Amino acid sequence: MDTLTFDLAKDERVNRALHRLPQGRVTLENPNGRHSVAAGLRTPLQVTITGHCGYYAAGMNQLADVVVEGNAGVGVAENMMSGSVRVNGNASQSAGATAHGGLLVISGDAAARCGISMKGADIVVGGSIGHMSAFMAQAGRLVVRGDAGEALGDSIYEARIYVRGKVASLGADCIAKDMRAEHHAELRDLLDRAGWPDDDTGDYTRYGSARQLYHFHAGNEY
Repeated sequence: MDTLTFDLAKDERVNRALHRLPQGRVTLENPNGRHSVAAGLRTPLQVTITGHCGYYAAGMNQLADVVVEGNAGVGVAENMMSGSVRVNGNASQSAGATAHGGLLVISGDAAARCGISMKGADIVVGGSIGHMSAFMAQAGRLVVRGDAGEALGDSIYEARIYVRGKVASLGADCIAKDMRAEHHAELRDLLDRAGWPDDDTGDYTRYGSARQLYHFHAGNEY
């Protein structure tokens, strides 16, 4: 299969051109921190971005498999529906925000609010994550091979969080939970798909909702 190449330093309206492709392999050269690179894709493209991206790289992705060979700015894979996004570097804040599906893999660290309000996606971070990650996460799984910042999982719903390292603090209604056989199997699958098959799932702690914020209590006064 031939690879179509675009030079983002020269070519205009690259996203529009990508949206018209039904399938195939694409290389995007010289992103140089541009925003919204490869955003809004809705076909099974294989896209490689050879450098660093700005805001919302691969945002709203559907079906495409996108690789960023560098760092990504705010909101990488924001509102992703399906497909995959891999960042072979670090990601800024709000990585995978509101994502409904698909797989986001970040080889390095992710900043604050990773997976905020995620609604069904899987996010695997090779390094550590910043504060307020998985805030109001409704569904999906967040795996962190390093440490997590303050207020992890604040106001979490039914998403699951797996952390191998230390957690600075847990947010409201987020607690540590037992790792049962099904959780080890789930985590094993995620790590294998993300590219870390040698990790021992026994080194991870599972976190989730204590379900104390689900219902109104008449005794609460404000």
